[in-house]
Amino acid sequence: MTETYRDPNAAIEARVADLLARMTLEEKVAQLGAVWVTSLVRDEQFDPDHAADRLANGIGQVTRIGASTGLLADQSAMLGNAIQEVLVERTRLGIPCVIHEEGVAGFLHRGATTFPQALGLAATWNPELLGEVAAVIRTQMLAVGARHNLSPVLDVARDPRWGRVEETYGESPELCARMGVAYVKGLQTDDLRRGVVCTGKHFLGYALSQGGRNQAPVQLGGRELREVYAEPFAAAIREAGLASIMNSYSSIDGVPVAASRALLTDLLRGELGFEGTVVADYFAVVQLLRNHGTAADETDAGIQALSAGLDVELPSLDCYRHLPAAVADGRIDEAIIDESCARVLRQKLELGLFENPYVEPEAALAVFDTLEQRGLARRAATEGVVLLKNDGVLPLDPGLCNVAVIGPHADDRRLLQGDYHYPAHLEIIYHRVGAEPTGDGTGEDQLPESGGGFEPGPHYTPHVTPLAGLQSALPDATITHTPGCEADGTATGGIAAAVAAAASADVAILFVGAKSGLVPECTVGEARDATDLDLPGVQRQLVAEVAATGTPTIVVVISGRVHTLGAEAAAANALLWSILPGEEGGHAIADILTGAVNPAGRLPVTLPKHVGQIPLHHDMRRRGDRSEFYGSYVDRDVEAEYAFGHGLSYTSFEYGELAVRAGSTSEPTILSVDVTNTGDRNGDEVVQLYVTDEVASVARPIRELLGFARVHVPVGETRTVTFCVDPSRLAFHGPDMRLVTEPGRFTFRIARSSNDPKPRDAAVELGGPTVEAQRRAIIPTTATS
Repeated sequence: MTETYRDPNAAIEARVADLLARMTLEEKVAQLGAVWVTSLVRDEQFDPDHAADRLANGIGQVTRIGASTGLLADQSAMLGNAIQEVLVERTRLGIPCVIHEEGVAGFLHRGATTFPQALGLAATWNPELLGEVAAVIRTQMLAVGARHNLSPVLDVARDPRWGRVEETYGESPELCARMGVAYVKGLQTDDLRRGVVCTGKHFLGYALSQGGRNQAPVQLGGRELREVYAEPFAAAIREAGLASIMNSYSSIDGVPVAASRALLTDLLRGELGFEGTVVADYFAVVQLLRNHGTAADETDAGIQALSAGLDVELPSLDCYRHLPAAVADGRIDEAIIDESCARVLRQKLELGLFENPYVEPEAALAVFDTLEQRGLARRAATEGVVLLKNDGVLPLDPGLCNVAVIGPHADDRRLLQGDYHYPAHLEIIYHRVGAEPTGDGTGEDQLPESGGGFEPGPHYTPHVTPLAGLQSALPDATITHTPGCEADGTATGGIAAAVAAAASADVAILFVGAKSGLVPECTVGEARDATDLDLPGVQRQLVAEVAATGTPTIVVVISGRVHTLGAEAAAANALLWSILPGEEGGHAIADILTGAVNPAGRLPVTLPKHVGQIPLHHDMRRRGDRSEFYGSYVDRDVEAEYAFGHGLSYTSFEYGELAVRAGSTSEPTILSVDVTNTGDRNGDEVVQLYVTDEVASVARPIRELLGFARVHVPVGETRTVTFCVDPSRLAFHGPDMRLVTEPGRFTFRIARSSNDPKPRDAAVELGGPTVEAQRRAIIPTTATS
């Protein structure tokens, strides 16, 4: 008779209960951890006998085949199959594993399509496009058997000193939510049997660390925590069924998130309704002992984390391996282990792994970096280019004869990549090669071994640099290229050649920025935090001296850092930001510079004038704005260099009068505006809806992004954009922390950016009683001819 847990026709809860009842304590604990894939290798190849010994009790997850090796897709799929075969055929219960990988800006795997970094995707303000990108990541992960993706990053990022801003969708809870929901839907689909589990990270408040330093403590009140930092997670849970959450490394008000039941259970499951699995950020459990100093030993750390609601320890079983002894000693109830194990088993059943643990290796390569996927990468990179300034020098004159292409980012494929792109991310293996974790508690110092057929190596997909893109787009022009300087460092010896090239050219195009990654020579990325937001090294000097030649100068910033660009804006005739555009970045930038594509990217973050202004974001609470007597600086104003939502076009748009049908605290408010293309080029306009709650029982944001729509409008045509604002979207946590919508006066503003000087405003009086809201609804948006 077939065991219930093996019966695909049985109810999932019945299968979980049956399997859990058959498991030993050691087998349950094994499901709550992972193993580095490289620990299953002996003599430079996968050893099934060694793996069978290591995995005798089974395992919950296998850590990052793609991000730890240089295997091609078919090889990766074969390795995944071999591991699953050991688990299915050579363990007592035959429970398959989940292989987890990274995919913040494309699958972190050799040969996978390299899309723009997440902040660059956010700059498109196009959730539908991000959904297409996510679908490609899903296709490629499924092909190699990876069923758990440690993305997206749903942190709301408001401190540009923090190196990981590039991995986020920016500073607005609404923009982060819309992009995050689209990403999760694209990967998970509405049926996990054909999807990949997404992991929203880092729950919670991770991007607000003290000093902008990675993993530093966070001081954050409950209202801001819920209304700002939890909102993208809440949206992904309620709208897309987000299946996994990863904890933040930080402590909040002194309590490490990895050990906080108030956050991981009461808030996450109780208030937000999350039902999936919570996985640890790498080494977060052992950090309770070694970093936070809140655990006495590894056993204590494991007990604290699991009791808080952290189901799975990643990347390996360092602390949870002690749980069987802790049960025997009476330090933790086995029922707590059962609860987490049941969630893990339920998710494996939902993924269909018991029925289909294997993939077809021979089919894998065919879905990696296809022409169609590269076309999508080019479109994503193009849509994300933000034109910050243009005095008319762009688009480039097609009759240009001599073009000087200058700067360290002009012809370096590595500088097109973000910190979680392949192979940029793998540089950390060469920098800190260590032994695979063996449970000896060395924690974050452990890294996977590399070698033999598993050597990661500098394996790039074909990357188009800006120089190559311009050479393709301007075949009749004479293009002179010189770097001028390095991306970092103090050497100025190359600037003279750059100045000479610019002086003899019709136009000078400089490509400057930061280098993203995790190793010390990088200037942005994870653990690459900074106190200086200017361009690194002598790049500012390079820009100044080239611009001083009098040759029309275009500056293109290729960087994941939120820079202070006042000097560059003053010197350049045109200024653009392309946020780590990936493999098709060169073509995308050339498309924008030549006018083949009309720019429509918008800033997902505020660009400050000076690091001393931080924090500076569009939706600061009242009294965070400029005041005649209070709130200003003695040495500079408080205004941004470029505001959130800013971005220019090569055409012009005219907004009609704002039409409003006022609702109440229980009925929606409908707002419509006509958008007409009054210029001479077809183009996209990003219509943005902001609101100000004029009188409330607590201090509310000066303005708050409620919704947006990226709309294509041909020359001379008009589109009507309509927003339907459910009253729950005007809700906030009142003095007693209840989520309520209060009656009163609201100013709705439809604008081109958060500081548009000519917005379309409407003051609306919402009647009705104060209403308690259960959750915030989405804002449906339509665009009609």
